[in-house]
Amino acid sequence: MEAVTPREVSVQDEAVDKSTFKKCNQIAFYRRQKLLHPGKSSYRALLESVTLSDENVKFQIIHEENKVLLQVEICEIEGNIFRLKIDEASPLRARYKVRDVLIKEPTTQRLFISQNEGGILVLSSVNEDYKLQVIANPFQVELQSKGETILSMNSNGLLYFEHLQPPPSDRYTVAFARLFLFMQETQEDLGLWQEKFGSFLDIKAHGPSSVGVDFSLRGYDHVYGIPQHTEGLLLKNTSDGDAYRLYNLDIFGHKIHDKIGIYGSVPLLLAHKPNRTSGIFWLNSSETLVDISTKAVAEHGLSGSAAETAKQKAVPLTDVRWMSESGIIDVFLLMGPTAFDVFKQFAQLTGTQALPPLFSLGYHQCRWNYEDEQDVKAVDAGFDEHDIPYDVIWLDIEHTDGKRYFTWDKKKFQNPRKMQEHLRKKKRKLVIIVDPHIKVDPKYTLYSQAKDKGYFVKDRNGQDFEGICWPGSSCYLDFTNPEVRKWYADQFAFKTYKGSTNILFVWNDMNEPSVFKGAELTMQKDAVHYNNWEHREVHNLYGFYQQMATAEGLIKRSSGKERPFVLTRSFFAGSQKYGAVWTGDNTADWSYLKISIPMLLTNSMAGISFCGADVGGFIGDPEPELLVRWYQAGAYQPFFRGHSNMESKRREPWLFGEKNTQIIREAIKERYVLLPYLYTLFYRAHTAAEPVMRPLWVEFPGNIETFGVENEYMLGNALLVHPVTEKDAKAVSVLLPGSAEVRMNIYTVTFQTILPWLCFLQIPVFQRGGTVIPLKTTAGKSTEWMVDTSYELHVALDTEASAIGELYLDDGHSFQYLHKKQFLYRKFTFHKSILSSSCRDESGQYQTMCVVERVIVLGFGHQPTFVTACSKGNELTSVLLQYFEIPLPCCHLLQVAN
Repeated sequence: MEAVTPREVSVQDEAVDKSTFKKCNQIAFYRRQKLLHPGKSSYRALLESVTLSDENVKFQIIHEENKVLLQVEICEIEGNIFRLKIDEASPLRARYKVRDVLIKEPTTQRLFISQNEGGILVLSSVNEDYKLQVIANPFQVELQSKGETILSMNSNGLLYFEHLQPPPSDRYTVAFARLFLFMQETQEDLGLWQEKFGSFLDIKAHGPSSVGVDFSLRGYDHVYGIPQHTEGLLLKNTSDGDAYRLYNLDIFGHKIHDKIGIYGSVPLLLAHKPNRTSGIFWLNSSETLVDISTKAVAEHGLSGSAAETAKQKAVPLTDVRWMSESGIIDVFLLMGPTAFDVFKQFAQLTGTQALPPLFSLGYHQCRWNYEDEQDVKAVDAGFDEHDIPYDVIWLDIEHTDGKRYFTWDKKKFQNPRKMQEHLRKKKRKLVIIVDPHIKVDPKYTLYSQAKDKGYFVKDRNGQDFEGICWPGSSCYLDFTNPEVRKWYADQFAFKTYKGSTNILFVWNDMNEPSVFKGAELTMQKDAVHYNNWEHREVHNLYGFYQQMATAEGLIKRSSGKERPFVLTRSFFAGSQKYGAVWTGDNTADWSYLKISIPMLLTNSMAGISFCGADVGGFIGDPEPELLVRWYQAGAYQPFFRGHSNMESKRREPWLFGEKNTQIIREAIKERYVLLPYLYTLFYRAHTAAEPVMRPLWVEFPGNIETFGVENEYMLGNALLVHPVTEKDAKAVSVLLPGSAEVRMNIYTVTFQTILPWLCFLQIPVFQRGGTVIPLKTTAGKSTEWMVDTSYELHVALDTEASAIGELYLDDGHSFQYLHKKQFLYRKFTFHKSILSSSCRDESGQYQTMCVVERVIVLGFGHQPTFVTACSKGNELTSVLLQYFEIPLPCCHLLQVAN
């Protein structure tokens, strides 16, 4: 089949048609589970079956009606984590268990049985801070901390487990069996053995296998997480029947405020109240729906007049119901008690954010598509001509030979290596796209090799699954197979990927996987993967596995010496280990700029700090004001890329008039000046699982007014950022939590006191009192041009006239920081009018020519009477106090007197 052009494929038009995608009531397993209403559970625990080992506690539960036995396993994991697994005691065949997401099998701590009588089993943790109470009839589990119930499982009786059954009896002919099933399922509308959606038929070879259970979070009415959705920061009640859906889909121009799943899934939910943060991690990679209900309830155990009194003391209760199409119940309860504890607990299980190469934190220029080598060189020259920094230019699918990945269009890119050498001399990089679908073409080496080796996903009849995507008829690599991932990683070797160099990095797109004209524009659920697992079991892992293989390929090509950069559209829990993600095909509209903030905050809370949204909107043509505001917002977000559709007008930053070019230039330069602080935040994310971008409530956990704020955020612990997301805004209202401790960094809370030309020049950014942030003194053409550029420190004093901060630096590209401890990690402290610098980590050693050239101190209120420098090195060469420059000799300590 010939290659398919965008205009020949109706997928983009179909994708905005909501009928292309299922509503919750069109999902069979959801309908079946919703037939089970809150009430007394049908499951009873057989506490006489309890066994105790160093690793876990096991016992069985039984369904009172169908008499099926389930095996329950509970364990405690070091660091206030509890794991609860439920599987069939004697399954007809093994059920799918998620692999490769956990970085290792967690180390467990011994639980102790402190009671097993009267229908109650009580398990105590080693440190005795937590107790698990298992109630036998009806089966229920409560997790308590110091006598307080934090959460309970199955308290609403919604435990649901479809045990595997043999197919219809062989005494029926196949035709009669299908007719019987059709009549049965039409009558009951349950989709047990097959399910229709439009013209698509999903044959369930192993029958229904759905699982689900409810959790009640006592005292919580603020819940967050479960990305990715185009929704606000706070998760909403789903009483309208519109559950949050975790099912990776390619939805072009996705609708704002919709609970349908898009692109990626992380089944992690966080709950917060003023004195505690908790988390629930539902480890299941099949399609999952989440129902949420928040209400107020009276205290337990009250009756009569006491119950009347409790009406005035009602506490919030949030019920969360997880429903998955298949697999087992494997859930981790993250007990915090702080938000940062929960982040660390999740990272302990799934890994921390990979430390990115420094260049990838600069600005990226992308378009579908830069046409040829001359176009690339012209755009690159344009940035220099207009004095705008940038680090990376990107090539979309049109750079290939007929959408054959790992190739080049021989007319448009005749000498890709020479083009990359040109970029290398400019100290810049190239990113190219590599999608998972492989064009069906026996003459295409990648296809023929994968075909011969049996590396493609199969259809239900055992043939290679074929679907339509950009090249036309395509097969899809089975990344769930470790052998396929190894082979795929080898394709990035320089000798194999002709024309590639070590400044070429990778973008994995369309990896939900996207299948034009497929059911919901993705792969059939009855397709078959490695070890005969159906696609329904692993769907949400497909993009995760491709990014894993790609990152391993880039590391392997450098013999393990260089850090990779891989951007992926589809992701799952743990994707942070392999690179960056973005929010997908957004639209050039103010509402998409606005919603990008809570979307990125939600990704960040789910472990994926390296995230961003396409600046300007991928679809359509932004008006100049919107584009400028988006650049100003993107400059203070983790991943900073301008991108646009091929049908959008060209929008390089200098195409909107000199005034707008100036503002965009300043926004990008601010980003480059900020890189030392940003890189330090990424090191904290890498080593301590602290999100780079975080909601206000994470930094101010006791301040209730911050709990629902989604139009501003903290960048690290020091900067509060409030992007302007409204057209023609002349003023914004900024919440400054703990106002006595927050100092203004740039201008003022509103724009009204600024000269009119400044209204459009800045967005509100504030530095928190008590912090020190490291900056570069000036922006360069790219990050490599700034290696020897000196630093300056911004010191914002708190009410005690003190401040602390950090600076991390290394070579910015290799693994030497890890293997050879080649890094510097400094701590800056301002206390009792003395600014000092000390080593944050004595194990690190790294040589740099950089010095701290200036110090700006905010919060004195008036200029100091004198400054004394104590010479102990060459780390400070001059000081700027209250914007007045005071030359100083080289010094290590700086003493300032009022």
